[in-house]
This record gives sequence, structure tokens and C-alpha cells, in this order.
Amino acid sequence: MAKHKIVTPAGASFTVAGGGYALESEALDGLDAEIVEAPTDTAGFTAAAKDADAIYAKGIPITKEIIDALQNCKVISLGSVGVDSVDVKAATERGIPVTNIPDTFIEEVADHAMTLLLAGFRRLIEQDKMVRDGRWKEGRPALLKIPRLMGQTLGFISFGRVARAVARRAAPFGLRMMAYDPFVEEMQISEYGVQPATLTEVLSQSDFVSMHAPARPEVHHMLKEQHFRLMKPSAIFINTGRGPTVQEEALIKALQEGWIAHAALDVLEVEPPSHNNPLLRMENVTLTAHVASASARFDEARKRRVGSELALVLQGKWPMSCVNPSVLQNTQLRRWQPIGMGRGPNS
Repeated sequence: MAKHKIVTPAGASFTVAGGGYALESEALDGLDAEIVEAPTDTAGFTAAAKDADAIYAKGIPITKEIIDALQNCKVISLGSVGVDSVDVKAATERGIPVTNIPDTFIEEVADHAMTLLLAGFRRLIEQDKMVRDGRWKEGRPALLKIPRLMGQTLGFISFGRVARAVARRAAPFGLRMMAYDPFVEEMQISEYGVQPATLTEVLSQSDFVSMHAPARPEVHHMLKEQHFRLMKPSAIFINTGRGPTVQEEALIKALQEGWIAHAALDVLEVEPPSHNNPLLRMENVTLTAHVASASARFDEARKRRVGSELALVLQGKWPMSCVNPSVLQNTQLRRWQPIGMGRGPNS
């Protein structure tokens, strides 16, 4: 039996079913650690994980019930940016660090957000359909109603790593930019050529509103009907963050009644969507299947990062990306980083 037991839900290892744990194990080499698969039902997983040294969270919710049963757990590690599948509050109460990988897919998601912005603005899906339907002559007149991109305003809701990467991409297009994020210093926002603003200012002044708020209980349904009513009738709403941060019923109403012009969405409140979701039938909506982070490096990068976080903690060191850093000072883990580390789910 290995010295360190890491328990993870059985089944698909992210996108590769039965792919094994060779990539995660690279960083664990020499630590006498073993990744053990456990049943995916709550009772079965709890029984298998109660004496684990670490939890590799994927596939199932890591609930308070599971967390409260852990007797020896030193870390719960996620291979995602979002941490909504783990009850972070329960883990914090137990003094267990929870780690994510906030900086692994930043460039991919920023590319996708910019793609949705441009595709929505230039009505790419509609233009493609016109050509395929033999309506060639309708293409140019449709775009004659749309202003030029340069000089328009892009507003960010939340200004974490992805939003900052989008700002770098948007600047050469000549967009004026503003951002609402009460957890980021105004000077840091300004460094990106972005104007700090209130939520009302972002919604009412922006031609594009790009949503990047993380999936946290306090931002569930952050954007409601009153927020979409503040937006310009010509505005485009983009979401590459998390679907539940938006009250989808309100967004649908905004699109149907013309409060806003278009929505370009990589995330939805319920995924995959029901066949009767109105968004699937609306011409003023561009949809992708929660794929913004996907690229050829996707699986390898996040698996190696999870392995690295597990290895650090099992060696008695602080992890790199802890979403509840207040617990670190009260653990037996030691700080080893020579410089300050940005931590948190939206750092």
C-alpha cells in the first residue's frame, strides 16, 4: 500500500474515458503516492475517501457530507478554473485547502470570447446562412445597419485573468474598455487601458458586455431582468464565464423583446440545454457548447497541473492556487514561494 492515498471518482478522466493517470503522476513520482478510483455515488465515494490524504475532484459534486467525513485529507484538487463542484465553505470550515487551475486555459478562453464578440457583431452565423440559402444579395444590406467596430465600448463584468487577456486582444481593434470588479484594485484595471466603472455604468454604456464572473453562490443570477433593461438596444452580451451567473429567463426575454440585440454564449444555465430552450431557436443568438477552454493542450495541461498541486501538498508545501487561502496559515503546510502568489478563484 502506498504511503499517500489520493482518491478520485471513477470513470472518465475529464475528456478521455479510461485514460489513466500517467500525466498527473509525473509530479508524484518518487512520493510513494497512488491515485485510487472510487465509486461515484455519495455513500460509496465517502467510504473510500474517508482516510484519503487528498481528493482529486472531478465528475461528481464534493459535498459537505463527503467533506465532513474526511479524516486525513490535506487538499482537494480540481482540474478546472471553476470551483462550483466543491463545497468550498465546508472545506474551509474543516481547514482543507481547495485548489483549482486558474491560469491554464486563459489564452484559449480569451480567444473564444473575442471570437464570439466578432462573430456576433458581424452577424457571422446569419451571413453564413444567407449564402447557403441562396440569399447572396441580402448579406451587404444587413451589415449596412451595423456601425464600425472601432470606437465602440467593451464592458467587462469581473476583471480576472481571462478578462484581462480579452482586453489585450480588444485594444488593437480600437475599442474603448471599462470594467466592473469590486475585488480588483482600480489601478490594476487601469493598467490594461480599461476604465474602472460601476456595474450600472458598464451595462448602460457598453456596446458589448462580456461576462466573466466565476461560479460562486454570491453571484448566482447576478444579472437579472433589471440589468438587461439597462443595456443598449444595440448591445451584444457575451458569456464565457458560467451560465448560472445569469438569470437565463431574463436574458431570453431581453432578446425576444429587443432590449438587447444579440447574445453570444459559450455557457448556459443548464448544460446541455433542453431541446425546448428558446435560445436554440433564436436567430439573434450565437451558441457554442462550453468549449472556450478546449485546445490540443487542454487535457495534458490541466492533468499535469493537478499532479503538481497534489505533489506540493503531499510534500508539506503550500499549493500554488488555493481558492480558500485563509486556511493555509492554520495547516502544517509551509510556505515555500519566494514571491507573493496571486490566489483565489478569480485571481
